[in-house]
Amino acid sequence: MSSSKLSKADFNALSEFRYQMRRFERFSEDVVQAQGITPLQYLLLLHIKGYPGRDWATVGELAERLQAKHHGVVALITRCEAMGLVERRHSAIDRRRVEVHLRRQGETILARLAEQHRVELLSLEGVFTIPTIRHE
Repeated sequence: MSSSKLSKADFNALSEFRYQMRRFERFSEDVVQAQGITPLQYLLLLHIKGYPGRDWATVGELAERLQAKHHGVVALITRCEAMGLVERRHSAIDRRRVEVHLRRQGETILARLAEQHRVELLSLEGVFTIPTIRHE
């Protein structure tokens, strides 16, 4: 699809969507940093707690969720572990697999931040919409 097929309204819709998305990201960065962690650390905690079907995740699963390299996620986990937010455990089923679990402090920070994010998302209802882009 070439840009000549997009109308001014299409560009406006894309721009507004990106603007609203960036506003939410900026809000998130600010509230997360106020809790003494980085946005990436928050996302790690969120993806551990929010992993489908269980309350832990493997390093590989977290790398996929974060769209990051495996070694970078290992370093992130190490930093969060040093802060008392997460812990690594060897799987009882497969000792080669390492599970990453939230610790109490990580749970507490995550619960507080998730509630703030929920309130902010609710305030964006009707404002933050996925744009409809015509295709000719």
